[in-house]
Amino acid sequence: MKTYKIAVIPGDGIGPEVTSAAVSVLKAAGELEGISFEFTECDAGGCAIDKYGIPLPEATLETCRASDAVLLGAVGGPRWDSVEPSKRPERALLGLRSGLGLYSNLRPALMFKELASASPVKNVETMDILIVRELTGGIYFGKHGRADSSEVLSDGSVKGVTAYDTEEYSTAEITRILKEGFRYAQGRSKKLTLVDKANVLESSRLWREIAAELAPSYPDVVLDYLYVDNCSMQLIHRPSTFDVIVTSNMFGDILSDEAGMITGSIGMLPSASLGAPGTPGMYEPVHGSAPDIAGTGKANPIATILSASMLLRWSLCETAASDRIEKAVRGTLADGFRTCDIASSDSDIVLDTEQMTSKILERL
Repeated sequence: MKTYKIAVIPGDGIGPEVTSAAVSVLKAAGELEGISFEFTECDAGGCAIDKYGIPLPEATLETCRASDAVLLGAVGGPRWDSVEPSKRPERALLGLRSGLGLYSNLRPALMFKELASASPVKNVETMDILIVRELTGGIYFGKHGRADSSEVLSDGSVKGVTAYDTEEYSTAEITRILKEGFRYAQGRSKKLTLVDKANVLESSRLWREIAAELAPSYPDVVLDYLYVDNCSMQLIHRPSTFDVIVTSNMFGDILSDEAGMITGSIGMLPSASLGAPGTPGMYEPVHGSAPDIAGTGKANPIATILSASMLLRWSLCETAASDRIEKAVRGTLADGFRTCDIASSDSDIVLDTEQMTSKILERL
């Protein structure tokens, strides 16, 4: 029997609840396919700040590096809002991404036909988008800080404290993520949309130049471009026409949440963060820690369960086990079972976190 080492970071808020659900499903799918797992639980985020005074202990990073894959719940919450910016819970995510060399973030936004009525966008019956987000460059990792300025504005007021965050991308960073986008498009509907702000940003113009240079190497892929503000509108107007979207760190962060809401709930969206071959990938739901519903049973575990499915497929190449999980989720939804965030009609059977997990396990 194959055995895989999985680092589990439950994190904060609803993180422990949804990761527990995903681990249960992983174990069950593994047993059915003759594979097993060694799970090692690690601290990161707000809980690590409480224990160690830092969001990402070195021991957590080392455990992740020694694993075949990482399953993450969610980090952060208002109780840590007053923490020094360099030590906020979210710094754990940036530290994990950079420490593991995870530069490619895959965020699928799939409309389950059973949830079409839960979408806030009318008449959307089909949508299958893969957002490929550059993960270790751009404004989140650029130079940032504050400075005092005595410069005077046109109305006579003094600027005072000035804060800055720098968007910066290199040819190498852009090239490797664009190649990922082209390759994923080749395996899907062969359409790639580059989203940028090239009418304003010099960094975006470099993205377009490199995309145009790479395009001839992928003659089967149709490449088009959209400004990010236009894309945010087109996702609402015509979501079913998109295939693969490739974009920068911040734009991908925002657009993937928008795409997720179109599917009915951000609680349905998984994600994968990948690096070079042989690097352990990190898998997590797109949603946050939702501390306001932690412990209430309202958390939707499906995004994390589907993240576990992606873990099986992308890091472990265990496609049969991955298929089992995805089929079980679809079957559970087809039976009318819902968590409260995706319930949209009186005929829906609303379940709590544990009950939904149990139904998916039964379907396996």
